[in-house]
Amino acid sequence: MMYMRIGITGATGFIGGHLAVGAKSHGHEVVAYSRGQRQVSHAAETLRQPAEAPHALPETRLDALVHLSGESLMGLWTAEKRKRIWQSRVDFTEAFVAHLATWKPENRPKVLVCASGAGFYGESGDVPVDEHASGGEGFLAEVCAGWEKAAQSAEKLGIRVVLLRTGMVLGPDGGAFPLLKRVFRLGLGGRLGSGKQWMAWIHVEDAVGIILKAIETETVRGPVNLCAPESVTNAQFTAKLAAALKRPAFFHAPAFALKLLLRGMAEEMLLSGQRVTPRVATEMGYDFEHPTLSGAFKALV
Repeated sequence: MMYMRIGITGATGFIGGHLAVGAKSHGHEVVAYSRGQRQVSHAAETLRQPAEAPHALPETRLDALVHLSGESLMGLWTAEKRKRIWQSRVDFTEAFVAHLATWKPENRPKVLVCASGAGFYGESGDVPVDEHASGGEGFLAEVCAGWEKAAQSAEKLGIRVVLLRTGMVLGPDGGAFPLLKRVFRLGLGGRLGSGKQWMAWIHVEDAVGIILKAIETETVRGPVNLCAPESVTNAQFTAKLAAALKRPAFFHAPAFALKLLLRGMAEEMLLSGQRVTPRVATEMGYDFEHPTLSGAFKALV
């Protein structure tokens, strides 16, 4: 395995922070891009994105660039929130890929790994979907499609592009799990709506492992489903988390209440789902540390 110099946008975030640690443990050098002033631990260098043009990433020599930054999807999907989600993902990625064209060719990354989401597939019902499946309908699916198209424009610069269609990432120190753990430990956990909707999930250690494997494997390009091989419904997810915490899960959040409170977010993120399978990760020989949800929860709890 050859040494690489890997840039990360969103390096101060949950996944980005774990990726910086994982990349360093693989013997790579990490260059963190940050909009703030905080030094990123485990990064050999932290470069500041200019406040007036954050897409103008300071030029430096990179072998790979992992783009993870973007407006959080959590919260009320008001018109203004939707605008920020679109701008921070689609418009920002278009702008920074265009900016990469101004870099010296020898400094440009050979591979761009860009975040996307399992929401690309829309509501898939009970049908398993792998990376060959077409895109679905809805705001989130449109955002993911636009985001991926913006990233793929880097191919014109001779850059290999990998698109991470990410499910719910579970970790002890970020993402949804800490909040879920608190809620369930209080005995307030329960299924959402019918509970029949499928959930794409992955432990953060496997998310990092797949990202690094995709960077290091030159034949991998295009979409990669960032999810575990075990598919679960929301009801199964709820039952397994309650069992891991040894707590009941009697509560039930009715679909109509979630739709009323959370508007579009509830319908697209909580009440619909995708039965996603990690075909590419399996084909490139990735060996999952946490292939089952019960095992992942046991490790986290």
